[in-house]
Amino acid sequence: GPGAARRAVSDVVARVRAICLGLPEATERASRGSPAFFVGKQFAMLWPEGHHDHGFPHLWCAAPPGGQEELVASSDRFFRPPYVGHRGWVGVRLDGEVDWAEVAEVLEDAYRAVAPARLRDA
Repeated sequence: GPGAARRAVSDVVARVRAICLGLPEATERASRGSPAFFVGKQFAMLWPEGHHDHGFPHLWCAAPPGGQEELVASSDRFFRPPYVGHRGWVGVRLDGEVDWAEVAEVLEDAYRAVAPARLRDA
């Protein structure tokens, strides 16, 4: 029922938040009403209840050059998101069976893609 759906959404938010805020000097602030994560520049945006054509919980993450193409080709868990896709960002589905170790890796790569060198190398 709706209670279970709400719990699932808050679990996704809690897990993503724990990964992102576990990274050095990462901060969170709301952007368009959704949690966004920054290390100076933004590296991830969470849509816990979906957004536009993607009606499932998902992330938009910065990616290293070529990372978007590689991930999208590797699995249908990944997609080219609107607005930020042209900048090389990648969309990550967070519905169904989520591999949280993989999500953490994608978020760490996103962080490293925008973090200043002194933090990247930490």
